[in-house]
Amino acid sequence: MIARLLSLPGAWTLRLIGAWGRMGLFLLHTVGRILSPPFHLQPVLRQVHFLGARSTLVVVVSGAFVGMVVALQFYDTLVRFGSVSLLGSAVGLSLTRELGPVLTALMVIGRAGSAICAEIGIMRSDEQIDGLECMAVDPYRYLMAPRLLAGIVALPLLTAIFIVVGIAGGWLIGVGLFGVSDGAYFQGMYDTVLWSDVRMGLVKSLAFGLLIVWITAAKGYFLHLTRFGNLGAEGVSRVTTDAVVYASIAVLVADYLLSAILLKGTPT
Repeated sequence: MIARLLSLPGAWTLRLIGAWGRMGLFLLHTVGRILSPPFHLQPVLRQVHFLGARSTLVVVVSGAFVGMVVALQFYDTLVRFGSVSLLGSAVGLSLTRELGPVLTALMVIGRAGSAICAEIGIMRSDEQIDGLECMAVDPYRYLMAPRLLAGIVALPLLTAIFIVVGIAGGWLIGVGLFGVSDGAYFQGMYDTVLWSDVRMGLVKSLAFGLLIVWITAAKGYFLHLTRFGNLGAEGVSRVTTDAVVYASIAVLVADYLLSAILLKGTPT
């Protein structure tokens, strides 16, 4: 019994190393298929439509209400210090640097990331991926590469939509509801939101797009190697839940790391 308990940390470490190794090789294989010919545009456009166009509505709605609540909270704070003219700056910076990329990524994880994991997990559970391999069809090129490329393309576009709609929502609350000067709102944003802030949001959205598709697709692809592999539909649902949780945590961790790296090069 004691020997078994002592062996648990070692077994857990070996499983963790094996899982990370599989994830790393999965990403390398997928990126390799993206960079090597032949190149097919239609599968990528289909995935961009699924990841991007079909996620636009939820991004627009969440962006509008996030911008409105950010303006509401910042106005309540700034009015106490007599700095209401800085409302546009606060809304623009918070949406461009942090809230836009992060909340867009979380929305896409819930709407599209879970579907990616479930679709690929079902294909693995029903041995459709094995069938592709038997027909000499590379699943990395056929299934993974278009999704990864579409995620990298779609997330920055969705983030830009989120930021623009959020700024409009902040304007609606600040100018329309509280009577803040229209010129002060946009001029303050123009003076304080720099290219370095836009670059930070762009870099984050690119990284989040890669992380979302990488984690959710890999979790579904390696379903048969997990403890849920022999549970059928129940296994797919459990691995999808894990994929959503892991992808969300990865986005938040990457957000901190990228902020720490990019802020060092931000001019003061």
